[in-house]
Amino acid sequence: MISKIGKAQEFRSVVNYILEQGKGTEILDSDGVMLYSPDSIIHTFNFQTELNPQLSKPVGHISLNFSVQDKKKLSNELMVQIAHDYMIRMGISETQYLIGRHYDKEHPHLHLIFNRVNNYGRTISDRFDHSRSEKICKELTIKYSLYFAQGKEKVNEHRLWEPDKTKYEIYNCLKSIIPQSQNWDQIICALQDENIGVAFNFKEKTDEIQGIIFNKNGYFFSGAKVHRQFSYFRIDHQLKLSGQK
Repeated sequence: MISKIGKAQEFRSVVNYILEQGKGTEILDSDGVMLYSPDSIIHTFNFQTELNPQLSKPVGHISLNFSVQDKKKLSNELMVQIAHDYMIRMGISETQYLIGRHYDKEHPHLHLIFNRVNNYGRTISDRFDHSRSEKICKELTIKYSLYFAQGKEKVNEHRLWEPDKTKYEIYNCLKSIIPQSQNWDQIICALQDENIGVAFNFKEKTDEIQGIIFNKNGYFFSGAKVHRQFSYFRIDHQLKLSGQK
C-alpha cells in the first residue's frame, strides 16, 4: 500500500477527475457533501471553505494504491475501513470528504478528496504529510496483512507524484552512477549531467563532512532519505572498500 498526496486551490478539477466516467468510479463513502451531482459536491465543498478564506489550497487529494496481489481480498468494505484508519492516523477528521474507488487500473486504488478547512473553520495541517503518510501506509500494510513490495525497484515510478517522483529519479541515477565512479569528483560530475545537484554538510567550524544533500527540480533530499545506502558515509565507505578512492 502506498499513497500519493496532492493539494489544490479549487475543488472542481479534482472532483471531476475522481468522478470521470472513464475511471468507472464507485463512490464508497462520503460525509458532509451533497451527492446529487458533481456540481452539488463541488458547491458543498466550496461553501465550507468560506469559513477560512485565507487558506490558499483547501483541497486535499490522496490516492491509496494497493498491490494487484491484494485484489481478491480488497472488498469495498475493507477499502473503506482502511481509508478511515488512514484518515484518523493522518489527522483528517471533522471535515467533509468523499472516497471513490477507480477501476481503470489493474491494481486496486481509491481516491480521497477532503476539505482542509474543517467543520469549525480550522485548517487540517499538512505538516510533514508525505513522511507521515509513508509511515502510516507501512503500518496499515502490516495491520491488514497486505502485500509488502520489497525494495524501490517494485515502485511504478510513472504513477508517483512529487516529491516522490524526483526522489526515485535520483535513486535510479545514484544506483547506476556510483558503481561506475572512481571518486567523488566523478560521482558529482555524472550527477550534474543528470541535472542533480550535490551539497555536503560539514561539522560546525570544521572541514569534516557529516552528510550529503541531493537536489533536483527544486526538491532536496539527504542521501539517507533517498535510500540508506546513499548516505555520505555509506557511499564513501563503498569507494574505500573498492580501493577506488
